[in-house]
Amino acid sequence: MATNGNVLVTGGAGYIGSHVCVELINAGFTPVVVDNLCNSNREVMDRVETITGTRPELHLVDIRDRAALDEVFHNCSVDAVMHFAGLKAVGESSTIPLSYYQNNVAGSLTLFEAMAAHDVWKVIFSSSATVYGDPASVPIDESFPISATNPYGRTKLMVEEILRDMSRAPDAQWNTTLLRYFNPVGAHESGLIGEDPLGIPNNLVPYIAQVAVGKLPALQVFGDDYNTADGTGVRDYIHVVDLARGHVAALQKQLTQSSGCRVYNLGTGNGYSVLEVVDAFAKACGKEIPYKVAPRRAGDIARCYAKTDLAQQELGWKAEFGIERMMQDTWRWQSQNPNGYRPG
Repeated sequence: MATNGNVLVTGGAGYIGSHVCVELINAGFTPVVVDNLCNSNREVMDRVETITGTRPELHLVDIRDRAALDEVFHNCSVDAVMHFAGLKAVGESSTIPLSYYQNNVAGSLTLFEAMAAHDVWKVIFSSSATVYGDPASVPIDESFPISATNPYGRTKLMVEEILRDMSRAPDAQWNTTLLRYFNPVGAHESGLIGEDPLGIPNNLVPYIAQVAVGKLPALQVFGDDYNTADGTGVRDYIHVVDLARGHVAALQKQLTQSSGCRVYNLGTGNGYSVLEVVDAFAKACGKEIPYKVAPRRAGDIARCYAKTDLAQQELGWKAEFGIERMMQDTWRWQSQNPNGYRPG
């Protein structure tokens, strides 16, 4: 039975949040989930229970609803918060920026105010490598300048700045950790939980998975003339279970620390090109992945991968799974759940 304390997980029914719930339970914590299910499904809680034997408590709450948050904090004796809730599509953020600022920034402020009112000072924030903008070089370490090229990235940057300011205030009790992650992929090895995007996926791996399962005809590869080994863009992909374990390591470190704000990259430190990912997925599923080359997208960069030494030194965390395992677990999830959490 969990004994290490209650952790409020905002967005805990989502892709990353659900995997974090599993790893929190495995580490002896009790996750308490707050989610408005705008981009997730309550079925996830059943699946987490099947995997772990423990069902996280789910509260259908929007983080912008202060009264509802107060009720959760009042009833649940929360020790720390992991904050994932928010809108997350880069392209969409340029179309409906106001919704992104309202959900991601105003929602975070409401959450932090509720935390302070209930004397909860530990928070781990789900940030992103998008805060590095277009980096001058790779690998990217935590000291690189930060900027953003789209509204989604700016919301992450703004919440980071808010947390830094809160932690620096005189007599601040805030103990905050900003986890900047690169490209989460994969799924739990059981095939029970995984990424379930609404509509056509924005990200490479779920798109490939839907091509492999027959839902989409072919992959579009945006640009094959970059200055990389095969001309396609190189990114740092990290298995979502490794990522989830990184959050637990950050929480365990927080429990031994005083106030302050710390920043860590979570990635593998390796870059894989689009065509290398396609090839690894083809091996995992045993079939060719049809693709066609399209022009580069505005704002895309040639290479982006992490330097992860700091997380290894300070958190004792390192990604374990390589690209083959990431693709095998993605295929197991997609092939067993062709419609995600929705019935066929």
